[in-house]
Amino acid sequence: MDNLIFCLNATVPIFLLMILGLVFNKIGWIDDVFAKKMNKFVFLVPLPVLVFEDLATVDFAEVWNLKFVLFCFGATLISIVLAAAVSFWWRDKSIQGEFIQASYRSSAALLGIAFIQNIYGNAGMAPLMIIGSVPLYNVMAVVVLSFFQPERKKLDRKVWIATLKGIVTNPIIIGIAAGLLWSVLKIPMPIVMEKTISNIGAVATPMGLMAMGATFDISKAFGRAKPAIVAAVMKLVVFAAVFLPPAVWLGFRKEELVAILIMLGSATTVSCFVMAKNMGHEGVLTSSVVMLTTMFSALTVTGWLYILKSFSLI
Repeated sequence: MDNLIFCLNATVPIFLLMILGLVFNKIGWIDDVFAKKMNKFVFLVPLPVLVFEDLATVDFAEVWNLKFVLFCFGATLISIVLAAAVSFWWRDKSIQGEFIQASYRSSAALLGIAFIQNIYGNAGMAPLMIIGSVPLYNVMAVVVLSFFQPERKKLDRKVWIATLKGIVTNPIIIGIAAGLLWSVLKIPMPIVMEKTISNIGAVATPMGLMAMGATFDISKAFGRAKPAIVAAVMKLVVFAAVFLPPAVWLGFRKEELVAILIMLGSATTVSCFVMAKNMGHEGVLTSSVVMLTTMFSALTVTGWLYILKSFSLI
């Protein structure tokens, strides 16, 4: 019951912020132009700062576990490949990039630490899971969204150069690189800087969610219902079912398994929508997947936790 309440407390406010953005759009408080500017601002400033904060404030040397990091990296990479393979089933090729990204990207950095702290009282293995998955999440998102743009281009030298340039100059990638470097070098963070960074990063999720809700087109969403449902099932059920048994076989237990579960089976992160919109995609499929996974993740994550607890694995 406690886990269910925690999941509901973590997911319901997120969904309500999206609904709030939709309501504000309908009554004219957030028009389409303002919502577009909000999306761009979140992509350029708060999201990179939030990622930087997550990585820069954790001492990875104390909890380093190479096997665990490699498993998180491998599971993430295979998940991306599986999502890409499924994406070729859709006749509408313009949604491939959105489908792939929305199928594999979790709210790992945001929810991983929160879940483990709630269950075990400390962050545990979440920082290592972040290292193993989150940089790959974002790098591959840039690659996927660049290669599978609605207006498909030939994969010639210009496209490769543009893609590599997009990766190097992507604000979120820069935030990850800066955070990792800051942590590795153990650079002290003054309280003034820490509070400022925390305040800037704190607006990323609420602003992104309301902007997403404001641009969400319900009529178009019904036209993307099938791929959205498939992506949501993959995100919440399939990947966890595929990779949790090998994780158990490899000896991962307790906070390690919880971190892996959140990496694989938590709701699709709102940054998917922000990145999709800012890289030339429609965003409707992505917002539909975010809404579906946000609504049902409280039930599915709680179900997975119950299964793991029943076998005394956590």
